[in-house]
Amino acid sequence: MDPKRELTSVDLAALVGELGAYEGAKVDKAYLYGDDLVRLKMRDFDRGRVELLLEVGETKRAHTVAPERVPDAPGRPPQFAMMLRNRLSGADFAGVEQYEFDRILEFVFEREDGTTRIIVELFGQGNVAVTDGEYEVIDCLETVRLKSRTVVPGSRYEFPDSRTNPLTVSRGAFDREMEDSDTDVVRTLATQLNFGGLYAEEICTRAGVEKAMDIAEADEDVYDRIYGAIERLALDLRNGNFDPRLYVADEDDGDDEEGESDENGDGDSSPDRVVDATPFPLEEHVELASEPYDSFLAALDDYFYRLELAEDEEETDPTAQRPDFEEEIAKYERIIEQQRGAIEGFEQEADALREQAELLYAEYGLVDDILSTVQEARAQDRPWDEIEERFAEGADRGIAAAEAVVDVDGSEGTVTVELDGERIDLVARQGVEQNADRLYTEAKRVEEKKEGALAAIEDTREDLEEAKARRDRWEEEDAADEGDDDEDEEDDRDWLSEPSVPIRENEPWFDRFRWFHTSDGYLVIGGRNADQNEELVKKYLEPGDKVLHTQAHGGPVTVLKATGPSEASSSDIDLPESSIEEAAQFAVSYSSVWKDGRYAGDVYAVDSDQVTKTPESGEYLEKGGFAIRGDRTYYRDTPVDVAVGIQCEPYTRVIGGPPSAVEGQAETTIELEPGRYAQADAAKRLYRRFRERFEDESFVRKIASPDRIQHFMPPGGSRISEE
Repeated sequence: MDPKRELTSVDLAALVGELGAYEGAKVDKAYLYGDDLVRLKMRDFDRGRVELLLEVGETKRAHTVAPERVPDAPGRPPQFAMMLRNRLSGADFAGVEQYEFDRILEFVFEREDGTTRIIVELFGQGNVAVTDGEYEVIDCLETVRLKSRTVVPGSRYEFPDSRTNPLTVSRGAFDREMEDSDTDVVRTLATQLNFGGLYAEEICTRAGVEKAMDIAEADEDVYDRIYGAIERLALDLRNGNFDPRLYVADEDDGDDEEGESDENGDGDSSPDRVVDATPFPLEEHVELASEPYDSFLAALDDYFYRLELAEDEEETDPTAQRPDFEEEIAKYERIIEQQRGAIEGFEQEADALREQAELLYAEYGLVDDILSTVQEARAQDRPWDEIEERFAEGADRGIAAAEAVVDVDGSEGTVTVELDGERIDLVARQGVEQNADRLYTEAKRVEEKKEGALAAIEDTREDLEEAKARRDRWEEEDAADEGDDDEDEEDDRDWLSEPSVPIRENEPWFDRFRWFHTSDGYLVIGGRNADQNEELVKKYLEPGDKVLHTQAHGGPVTVLKATGPSEASSSDIDLPESSIEEAAQFAVSYSSVWKDGRYAGDVYAVDSDQVTKTPESGEYLEKGGFAIRGDRTYYRDTPVDVAVGIQCEPYTRVIGGPPSAVEGQAETTIELEPGRYAQADAAKRLYRRFRERFEDESFVRKIASPDRIQHFMPPGGSRISEE
């Protein structure tokens, strides 16, 4: 039995009650690890420190953990974490709810300045969306643009379509769901009643019903027993009648030579493998060994902690089994098919909306009569019911305009008409042109959704190709002669294939600026904004340094340092031309030239003593600006080019700058050029590629989060050069 990696809907229903006990706890700080794990540190007056983890990656979970088990805080909080801190610091935890019977939890936090909702999606690709009290999305880990729903910053959060909630379903609705099925009982419970596989089987076992029984053979007695089992399960969940269990599977095929199990793990026997944690004992797990817990939260904490330990051991085991690449590839192919279907749906919907708008103009006179009739009646304060009756009477008399009206909805202020077999909702207070324009606008909005879906399908295709490449690499490595490994020198260590990369952090003084080291070893620093441009010229510019700037407006002050700020001046140093050219490329790449989508620009270089913050009479220098006295050396048509890489020696960190400099200092790099992906989206694409290149994916999560990668990317849109 494979271990559980995602919480079920029943798990979430149980969690809501236990998490509710922490209402009133105050939020201290928020953290984001990688792109899928959120940690909220809180203080409860009765229990002390409370740590809440929300993970939405390959593992999907939401529960409290023991403080000693939380991961170390990342060195630099990414933007998403800073947004959470700004909104939640000092806020009270006001409660948590499960959305219907879906795998969605909604955490509510209250502060004097407003309400914040954290909506955790523990299904599909997973997501964490942060909204205000009115469900407007502030930010989210993943944008969602599908035919059925949209989750993007600035829009109203859209929950998935409602499904049957088996915990509240009436007997009549239950019977209808069962009778609508054309499969067996257990599949009906899993899909029609939304229990999922495990609890569908558990319900059948508790009810004493054969799982494989065809639904057509199920009589009233079978329905009674199944519905009774569901009611008892729902009652236990509502009343918190829990008896949590952690289930383990014995990995040892038998006892050791002396007939006793190796409990201390000193012999050859393997430790028991955790496979599930449930809020109460399951008859489906009766063959498994189980451990009782005082709370379901404690059971989940232990379960995922032990699962992670076991997986860490497996990753370092040279005999580990081959990953199931075929299943991963098949998953991405299924997603692509679904996305193609969504795109087709958007196209059809947009076409239908435009056809409706054209129908309004084709039947302009008739539609205008209908809208004028409603508007005149409302101007006379006639109730909507009376307006609907008048249309019905007119239809009986054969009046064409009245016959076209199929519904009048006073609550929405709309009239539904049928034109040429097409039903169209009209806003009654608007004219024909306004209603048509509204439909055209809606068609345009749907087409924008299509663009989002096209971008999503491109991302999925990239994931598919990466999975295929990993499969090919695995097969090549498996076939290679492993004896050559002993011949490698320590200095030529292949960090990409190392199962564990040691982290050696270093935050130099210049880390808050843009920076890189040239291929000759000289430091280049650039301002990120006007304040930093000002600071560089006033505080860090020294004799011997070179200053570079683009001819185009909106570029950083770029300083090629002849020395470090703590060293003595070296005005006699002759800076290599290769370093100056790399600094010029850096200056143009991080300027408005890149942001404008251009591939080259002019850069000039001057000595430090030519730069002044003192304007001549009649001149004005804005903040971050400076004046140049004397001749300039120009580097015409300097190409924009940036590489972002991960360095493993002597420090582990993200670096970025001209490829000629970065490629010699990083273990692996990705080259960029101006493109259509927003900076944050491009950073996520780079993060995924880096994570696939390193055997130790956790290393990439720790030192190269998307926000850290974004720190080294040019402003504006980008794309990977090889794409």
